[in-house]
Amino acid sequence: MIYLAVLAFGVTLGLPIAVIFASRAQGAATSTALEGIARQPESAAKIQTAMIIGLALIESLVIYALLMFFLLLPKLPGVDVNPDTIDVQEAIEAAREAPASDNNASVDMDN
Repeated sequence: MIYLAVLAFGVTLGLPIAVIFASRAQGAATSTALEGIARQPESAAKIQTAMIIGLALIESLVIYALLMFFLLLPKLPGVDVNPDTIDVQEAIEAAREAPASDNNASVDMDN
């Protein structure tokens, strides 16, 4: 059971965390490269090349996280909801019979 909980958190939170940190790293790399180009315009080509290689490596982390997301998603247990097994009329009658805790919580089911 713990395995499935860890798997669910890893799958659902891994990609957003990777995207957040990768976007921060890309912003920092671009900002630093632009500062370097502003200080030394003659080395703009070398700085730009190094920046693009760095951004590609950072983006590969997000692509890897996306790949892992799609590989691990089918491993999660599914919830089987069959509409034929749900008795709507029975659920409405049970809701009518349940006492409301206050007047605002009561719902008119006749509409």
